[in-house]
Amino acid sequence: MSDTTPVRTLVVGEALVDAVTTPGGDTDEHVGGSPANVAFGLAALEHPVDLATWIATDERGRRIEEVCRGRGVALTAGSQGAPFTSVAHATLDATGAASYVFDLEWQVASVPGLTAYGHVHTGSIAAVLEPGSGQVREILAAARELGATVSYDPNARPSLMGRPEQARRTIESSIALSDVVKVSDEDIEWLCPGESVDDVIRAWGELGAALVVVTHGDQGAVVRVTRTGEQQSLPAPSVTVVDTVGAGDSFMAGLVSGLLDAGLLGGPSARTRLHSASLAEVVPAVERALRTGALTVERAGAHAPARNDLA
Repeated sequence: MSDTTPVRTLVVGEALVDAVTTPGGDTDEHVGGSPANVAFGLAALEHPVDLATWIATDERGRRIEEVCRGRGVALTAGSQGAPFTSVAHATLDATGAASYVFDLEWQVASVPGLTAYGHVHTGSIAAVLEPGSGQVREILAAARELGATVSYDPNARPSLMGRPEQARRTIESSIALSDVVKVSDEDIEWLCPGESVDDVIRAWGELGAALVVVTHGDQGAVVRVTRTGEQQSLPAPSVTVVDTVGAGDSFMAGLVSGLLDAGLLGGPSARTRLHSASLAEVVPAVERALRTGALTVERAGAHAPARNDLA
C-alpha cells in the first residue's frame, strides 16, 4: 500500500436497530450498533470503510443495508446470514442519557481479502459476546499479522457481558491485539472496581496498546502514551446536550480519523510511527475526537459529523 493510497478500514461488529424511547414515551427506530456507528462516522469523515457484521435479510436488516449503502459503507461477504436482525431498546432519561436492553445474537463470518485493509476497528458487544467474540479476535489477529493496525473500544454493556471479572479477561485479550484503546471512565469503573484509572490504563498499555484514551463525558478525555508514560487531560468543547446516543462512537471515529490523517494508523510503517510517537503528536487526533463527540450530542440520535463540520 503506497502512501498516496487512502487507507481502507475494516470495522468488525454489530449493526442493529436502536428502538429509542424518549422521556415522553415516544419510540422511534434508528439504525445503530456501536461498531456500525463508528463505520458511519469514519465514512462521514471521508475514510474508505467496510463493515463486517451479522444481520438478516428481514425488514430491519434491509433497512440497515440501505443505510450502509447510503452512507458509503460496504458490507463484507457473509454479513447477512443472521436468522434475525438484532434490536437495542434504548430508554432516554430526562438528561438525555440512555439505558439499554438488547434482543440479539452475534457471530461474524470470516472476512475475505484482509490484505485490503490497513486498519481494523472493533468493540462493544462484538468483542465479548460468544460465539462471535472468538471469531472477532481471529480476524484481529489475522489482520494484525498482515500488517494492519488495530483499534478497540470495550464500550461495556453490563446487561450483556456477564460478570465484570469475566468480561475483563475477554476484553483484555482484545486489548493485547490492539494499538489504540478508547474506553470510558464508566467502563473502567464497572470492569475494574476499586482500581484507579491511571493504574488501569498503564496496565493496558503494558498489554500492548501504544495509546490509551479515557473519556470522561463532558469533562473531556485523558490520553496516555505508553512508550513515554506521558499523560494529559484535555477538555471537552462546551455544548448543549440533546442526547448522548452515539457520542462515544463518534469520539472513536474522530480519534481513528485523526490518527489516520496523521499517518499513525494504517499499516506496518504507521504502527512503527504510532508506537514511537510523543504525546504532542497524538493530541490533535484526540482533540478531533472531542470535537466529533461534541457535535454528536448536540443532535438527536447518533449523528455522524462530516469533515467540513470540524472547521
